[in-house]
Amino acid sequence: IIQAVCQAAQRKEVYPMLERNLTLLTDLYELTMMQGYFKEKDHDKVVVFDVFYRANPCNNGYAIAAGLDQVIEYIKGLHFSYEAVDYLRSLHIFDEDFLHYLSGYHFSGDIYAIPEGSVIFPREPLIKVVAPIMEAQLVETAILNIVNHQSLIATKTARIVYAANDGGIMEFGLRRAQGPDAGLYGARAAMIGGCVGTSNVLAGQMFHVPVMGTHAHSWIMSFPDEYQAFKAYARMYPDSCTLLVDTYDTLKSGVPNAIRVFREMREEGIRSKSFGIRLDSGDLAYLSKKARKMLDDAGFPDAKISASNDLDEYLIHDLKQQGAAIDVWGVGTHLITSKDCPSFGGVYKLAAIQDENGVFVPKIKLSENTEKITNPGNKTIYRIYEKETGKIKADLICFADETFDENDDLLLFDPIETWKKTRMKGGTYTMREMLVPVFINGECVYHSPSVMEIAEYCRQEKDTLWDETKRLFYPHNVYVDLSDRLYQVKKELLDQMSMDNL
Repeated sequence: IIQAVCQAAQRKEVYPMLERNLTLLTDLYELTMMQGYFKEKDHDKVVVFDVFYRANPCNNGYAIAAGLDQVIEYIKGLHFSYEAVDYLRSLHIFDEDFLHYLSGYHFSGDIYAIPEGSVIFPREPLIKVVAPIMEAQLVETAILNIVNHQSLIATKTARIVYAANDGGIMEFGLRRAQGPDAGLYGARAAMIGGCVGTSNVLAGQMFHVPVMGTHAHSWIMSFPDEYQAFKAYARMYPDSCTLLVDTYDTLKSGVPNAIRVFREMREEGIRSKSFGIRLDSGDLAYLSKKARKMLDDAGFPDAKISASNDLDEYLIHDLKQQGAAIDVWGVGTHLITSKDCPSFGGVYKLAAIQDENGVFVPKIKLSENTEKITNPGNKTIYRIYEKETGKIKADLICFADETFDENDDLLLFDPIETWKKTRMKGGTYTMREMLVPVFINGECVYHSPSVMEIAEYCRQEKDTLWDETKRLFYPHNVYVDLSDRLYQVKKELLDQMSMDNL
C-alpha cells in the first residue's frame, strides 16, 4: 500500500483506494438482502436512496460535507474478486446462482451529491443513489462509513477554526486517531474544514496539502542543555524555526534561551521567514502573555507564539476571551476524534421505487419520533440566498422535476410547525441547486477538485452563513423547508398509512 501511495503521489494522484478492493466493506445484511432481491423480486427495479443526517454534530448550526472523492473511488473500484466470491461461498448462506451474479457485478446507476466543502443541514439529501435495487443496497454501508467520518471531522474543524478567529489551526492528531485510515482521511477532512496544515506527512503527500511541525521535548532532553538544543535546531532549519520552550521552565529558561538563539541568528544576518516559540503545557493564557512581552521587549515582535495541549474549540474560545497572545494553535485529539461528539449519524433510506411506466413512486418511513419520518420521493435541494447580502435564507427540498422562477414570490414554511411562514418577494432572492450529477449510468461525470481547492470553496461557503448560525453556543438553525407539492405528498402518505393502521 505504501509503495502504491508513493507511486500515486508521483503521478499527482490522490490516495489510491482502487488499490484496495473495498467491495466487502459492507454489513452482511446488505448481501443477504441482495440475495433476497435476486431470488424473490425484480432485482432490476430502479429505486432512490437518500443519504442524510438528522441533527448537526456538536450542537452546531450547520455541518460540512466531506468524503465525496473517496465515495467516487469506492464506486469506481466495485467488483467481486475471485477471492471475495470464494469467501462468501465459504459462509454457506449464498446460492451459486447469486454468487455467479456477484462475479459480474458492477455499478450501473446514477449518483448525485452535494459537493465537498458545502455547508449542509439536517434532513436534506447529501447523496442520492438512483440504481437497480441490488446495486443501491450494496453501497449503503461504505458510503455511510466514508461520508459520516469525513463530514464529522470537517464540521468539528470548522468549529475550532471559528473559535480561533484569526489564528491558524494545525491538525496534530495522527497519533491519537483510531487507526491509519482515520488519521489520513481525518487530516484530509480537517484541511477541508479550515486547517492551515497537518503534521501527517503521508496525508501531505497523498493530498498535496501543507505539512507542519516543530520538535518534541525529547529533542531538548537529548542535548546537554536547552540552549544547545535550540541552537542546533535553528542551525538546521533557519527559515522555519519554532522552538518548544516548556521542557524545563517556560519563562525562566525556555523563552530566554529562545531569545538568545534568535539574537544570534539576527547577528549572523539570518532573516528567518517564520520563527517563534511553542507552548505545550501550563496556563497557556498567562504564559503566552508573559512570553509575548518578553519577545517584544527583546525586539522580536514578529516572533509567532503557537500552542498545543489538549485544545478544543471551547478552550480556545476561553483563552481568546482571556487575551491569550497565541497566533497559531495545534489541535490533535479533540479534532481528529471529534471527542465530544464521535458520530455524525448519517443514514441511508429508501425514498422511491420506479414503476413500470418509469415513474418514481414515493416511499416513506414512519416513526413515533417525528425527526425519523423520512421525506418521500425522488428529490433535489435548492439553496435560497438573500440577494442583498448573499447569505443563506433557507434550503428547499422538492421533487427533482420541480422548477422555480426567481422573479416570482416564494412562500416558505416549516414542514413541522407549518404556521411559521416566510414570503420571499420575487427579485429579492437567488436559488442554487445543490445536488450535482456524479455518476450517470455507472460512468463518473464529476471531476473532483484538489483538497486545497475544496478548502477554499468551504471558506467561501462558511461566509454565506449568518454570524448567528456560526456561533459556538446556541446557534440559530437554518430552515430546511419542503416545497408545497412535496409536503402535500408526504401528508397524503402519512394520512393513508394512519388510516391503514386503524
